[in-house]
This record gives sequence, C-alpha cells and structure tokens, in this order.
Amino acid sequence: MAKKTVADIDVKGKKVFMRCDFNVPLDDDGNITSDDRIVKAMPTIKSILDHGGALILASHLGRPEGKPDPAYSLKPVAKRLSELLGKEVIFSDHCIGPDPKAKAAALKGGQVLLLENVRFHKEETIKDKAAKEDPQLRQAKDAFAKQMADLADIYVNDAFGTAHRDNASMYTVPQLMKGKPRVIGFLVEKELKYLGDALKNPDRPFVAILGGAKVSDKIGVIENLLDKVDRILIGGAMAYTFLKAQGKGIGKSLCEEDFLDKATQLLGLARDKGRDVVLPVDSVAVQEVKAGASHKTVGENVPDGWLGVDIGPKTRKLFAGKIKGAKTVVWNGPMGIFEIEPFDAGTKAVAVAVAEATDEGARSIIGGGDSASAVQKLGLEDRISHISTGGGASLEFLEGKAFKCIEMLDEKSS
Repeated sequence: MAKKTVADIDVKGKKVFMRCDFNVPLDDDGNITSDDRIVKAMPTIKSILDHGGALILASHLGRPEGKPDPAYSLKPVAKRLSELLGKEVIFSDHCIGPDPKAKAAALKGGQVLLLENVRFHKEETIKDKAAKEDPQLRQAKDAFAKQMADLADIYVNDAFGTAHRDNASMYTVPQLMKGKPRVIGFLVEKELKYLGDALKNPDRPFVAILGGAKVSDKIGVIENLLDKVDRILIGGAMAYTFLKAQGKGIGKSLCEEDFLDKATQLLGLARDKGRDVVLPVDSVAVQEVKAGASHKTVGENVPDGWLGVDIGPKTRKLFAGKIKGAKTVVWNGPMGIFEIEPFDAGTKAVAVAVAEATDEGARSIIGGGDSASAVQKLGLEDRISHISTGGGASLEFLEGKAFKCIEMLDEKSS
C-alpha cells in the first residue's frame, strides 16, 4: 500500500517534526565535505515551508556513543541549511528539554528549527527488542521519544538512510504520535519507488551487480534476487569465497571459510533457477595492500602469497558486456579496494558500463555507500537513474526486509 506524503496533508499553521538523514561527512575542522544528503532533503523541506508549516528538523550524525560530542554536532548542518534556504535556521543545542520545547513553541509558519544530534542520548539507539524485554529500557526510550513527539502536530520521515533502524526518532516518536498525520517525505517516496519498482516490476534483462568485502553481508540479498534477476555479477573481495567454493586458488585473498558451503548452495540454486551468476575470470593481485604496491594481473587462480584487490581487465570487459543491453541495473558494492589507485579500475569500469546502459534506456539504481561514492567521484551522477542515500537501508530493501518505521505511517486511501 502506498504511503501518504507531505503533498497529501495540510501543514499550514502546523508544527511539523521531520526526521532527516543529515549524517554528512565532516573534515577535521568540522567542515561539511559533501552536502548531498542535505540537498536531497530540500524538496520536502521547501514544500513544508512554502505551504506555511513550522518545521522542526531532527537527525543523527556519526556515532557519538550516546553522549554529547562537539565533533558530531549538527551546527555545521544548520549553517549549510541557512545558506541553501536563504534564511535563518534556528538551532537548539539539545533535542529534548526546555530549550527545544521553548523554541518549537515559538516557531511560526515558514520558520525552521534544527535540533542537536539525537544520538547525543543513548535512548535514541535502544533496540526495540531490548526495550520490550526490559521495562526500564522501554520507559527510558518512551520518555525520550515523547519529548520530541510533543513538539509537533505532524510527523514526517524523510530519512531513508536510517529507515532500517528502530531508533527512537524513527520508530518510537511516530508510535507516540498515533492519531496525528504521519507521512513520508519526497526523498523516501523516491527511494521506495525506484527500489520497489526494480524488485516488483523490472524491465528485462535485469542485472544485479554485487561487490564489497563479505559474502555474509549479501547472502540474503542474493537469495532474494535469484527469484527476480536475470543475472548477478559478483566482484569485490566477496567473490573469492565463491571462487574458493568452486575449487579455485585464491592465495591469501579475503575468504569467509564459514560460508563456503553457503556459497556452493547459492551457485547451485542459481543453476536450478536458470540464473546467470558471473564471477571474475581474472584479478589484480598484490602481496601487500598499500598505496604504490607492486601488482600483477592473474587468472582465475590467485598464486600463493598474493591477494586479489580488484577485478582484472578481462573481467572488466566481461562485466561490461553483461551490463550492456540491460533494462534494469542494481549495483551495491565496489569491485575492489577502490580507495587505493590503481585498484579502483574495476569499480570505475563498472560505473562507466552502468552509465552507458542508462544512456541506452536502462533504469539504473546505485545502492548508496561505496558504489555511490565511486559514481560521484567519477562525475557520473547525472547518467544514473537513482543513487540511494542509504547503503545499509537499500541493502536490506534488496534483501526483502520490511521497514517497520515506514510500515506504521499513514497509507493512501485506495
């Protein structure tokens, strides 16, 4: 069932609590190095303000371990928001207590209040399962969430990057606001549409590209996608677990020994379903991972004492050929240690192939995280249909998991 968005409700004269994902990267001086997540929240923010809503913004930033830490303050976000909006963004040094309560009460239509990092309080990240089992934890989480819930008349979730979490501001606040409008923002709407359409009604051929370090992180995704895709391309360090399961030599490449049997089962399941699982046919290998390390291209078998750090030139060409002609492409995870040159060549080649497929009419979706960073680093954003703001969230979505904090929100009438 489709969820209501801010476009479906009247916000004029109302206090609107909007959970955003302003978990932006900062340099050592506290300067924002990429405002992408702020920019992508702007359509929802501007819509609420343009329609006369008084807006209270909440977010986390980093992992401050449940206590105030100036290194993770949202003050730089308030400054950037003010610049983007061309108006003052009021800032509260707290997300609960007298200060945000007073500032929210005084807020008028068209004004914006940004609360300090919700993870400055340990109650924000109490797992709901733990809260159900421990009455004291439940009481603490509810009391924390209630102070935020009491600030507003409307709840808006536009934080897709945290949609797979049961954090208090994502899950408990809307629970406590039952009976009031609870909707999604335009960013979450866009994420759910692109990812949902890819899984439920893909144009074919449908190609999934999976990379990254661990097979264990992607098992659920592979199992779910085998019923939906035409082919899966597997690169990154996780490929070596599959290659070893096939009896290939992998030298000292990363391998999850506990998942060799599972890798064999997945390859067998793919054959049974008639799905094409494509593994690397060559690798770039080193004896030691470091910048400027001596490297060589090896075939399917990595020699003893060497480890694979990227897909090789034959695999790049193979993968590009498998991507060409696709009508739906989903990519999550780099093909190698792309942070270190020249071991970013495989990831670059895949990014270019996905962009070219998009140019030819494919719907392409990048599942956030390192894949998104690679595409942005190459300046290919405009040649991709959709770049997700949530690596972990998009991964769980591809795995078929439900987002409880989204499910509870108001549904559009049929």
